[in-house]
Amino acid sequence: MDKKTLLAFALSFLVLFGWSFFFGPKQEQKPHQGKTPVATNTEKTAPSPEKVTTQPAPSSNIAGEMEVKETASIPEREIRVETPLYAAVFSNVGPTIKSFKLKKYRETVDKDSPPVEMVNLKRGMGDFLRFSFTADAEKKDLPLAYECDRAMVQVGAESAPSVLKFRAFTSDKLLITQIYRFYPDQYRIDLKVQVENHSQTAIERSFQTTINALPPQGKKSYYSYIGLMALSDGKLKKLKIKKKSKEKLVTGNIGWFAYENGYFMSAVVPETPANTSFVGHMLSSGVLNGQFHTPPVKVSPSEKVSSSYFLYMGPHELEILKRFGKDLDKAVNFGWTDIIARPLLYLLRFCHRYVHNYGIAIILLTIIIKIIFWPLTHKSYKSMKEMQKLQPRLAKLREKYKGNKEQMNKEMMALYKTYKVNPMGGCLPMVIQIPVFFALYRILGDSIELRHAPFMLWINDLSAPDRLFHFAFKIPFMSPPYGIPVLTLLMGASMFIQQKMTPTPGDPSQAKLMMFLPIVFTVMFINFPSGLVLYWLVNNILSIGQQYRIHRGSA
Repeated sequence: MDKKTLLAFALSFLVLFGWSFFFGPKQEQKPHQGKTPVATNTEKTAPSPEKVTTQPAPSSNIAGEMEVKETASIPEREIRVETPLYAAVFSNVGPTIKSFKLKKYRETVDKDSPPVEMVNLKRGMGDFLRFSFTADAEKKDLPLAYECDRAMVQVGAESAPSVLKFRAFTSDKLLITQIYRFYPDQYRIDLKVQVENHSQTAIERSFQTTINALPPQGKKSYYSYIGLMALSDGKLKKLKIKKKSKEKLVTGNIGWFAYENGYFMSAVVPETPANTSFVGHMLSSGVLNGQFHTPPVKVSPSEKVSSSYFLYMGPHELEILKRFGKDLDKAVNFGWTDIIARPLLYLLRFCHRYVHNYGIAIILLTIIIKIIFWPLTHKSYKSMKEMQKLQPRLAKLREKYKGNKEQMNKEMMALYKTYKVNPMGGCLPMVIQIPVFFALYRILGDSIELRHAPFMLWINDLSAPDRLFHFAFKIPFMSPPYGIPVLTLLMGASMFIQQKMTPTPGDPSQAKLMMFLPIVFTVMFINFPSGLVLYWLVNNILSIGQQYRIHRGSA
């Protein structure tokens, strides 16, 4: 990589960090559009009870149907759901999810670390997820206590999907039934909310979904998004809420809405998208609150209506989200580099499939990219060599016409034409590679594939900064844990060697600036994920080899 390109990268990084979200998806804030009927199912008879293999709750079933008691007489109960992928705890008050632990993911890289907990609310912060049938879209109804037909749901690896059913009567004689269906091999949960009118008058209300989440404290990745989002009219909208009580509104055809926490996400996907709105704001407790409601639905006496959803609570992984469908994979967004980053991510996963080590996969990916750009890089280095030969002549022209810049430029262009040298020949081929680098920066710095992925020796997490040994004292410019950033130091050394092999710029001020670039990049990369530093180190080593080959061939 030539010095001008290194300088361009350095300047680009300054812009990148200052405007890290500038090119990301924009949130949309519009006035709420008119009421549009939502697709609901109108039924005259209740569906037949579904057979499940679960542990029955005490005194819940009578002749195959649940006995629905008065809400005030129903105590709170916890219902445990176990599948090969997660362990969840439901509460019959709401009903809501009180705990949802992902069995295949740990909080830290330590072997004895607990599973990732998707529900991080403290007592008094509200329900994580609640579905209701409310009279007013702006009204926050108190949660109902439901009768539940099971005490526990156990889904084995080879078993069929299992069902959990909640029922409750409201004070105005509405029978509300919530039916959850769990799968053994998916993070997907099916939900059907059914309302039956047992009163003598028609009732008009909306199906409402509320999601609450407490964002984690601490330093975040430059690109890792934490917050509410929604898919509106096929486009991803992120509700970047920073101030309490300030609402962000997304309107349009809502395909799904979710809370993303870096590497994981909790999403609600209506079975039939509705032209409505999703609104989010931050509560005084710091909790992010999101609300989705359908247009009002009229329920006549003895009539049933229902609204169905798909829930997703799992990793923010492109392949899994793509299999889920419903455009949920659009939640994985790499900004303006997305069109390049996605193929590179697939290529990285392809390499990992054969070597079973993401560190080696990154090395293979770097080699593949280097081979693809080899002709361009070779042309750039050759052009730089030709320019180096002209430096004495160019210096004489600068001295001769230092008082007449226009004439000096004309003479320089004539010199380039005589020796058939393109002054931009060393830069343009390298500029083409810059979007690829930033795409790699995105996927290596923000993909769950590298989370807790080991490489070798002391590097046991490619998504974390490289640290050999841990020190109790602080180190300037370094975020904890404090230690020796071996990969970063090797990268800085490789940049220094590469700089020594690169022709010196004709501009003295530029030459002085280039002397400090290895130091600047070393400091910048000191807190970067080790996977990204590994890519840059391997790329530098390959570039040194290519430069050596060119110098040797022209010697």
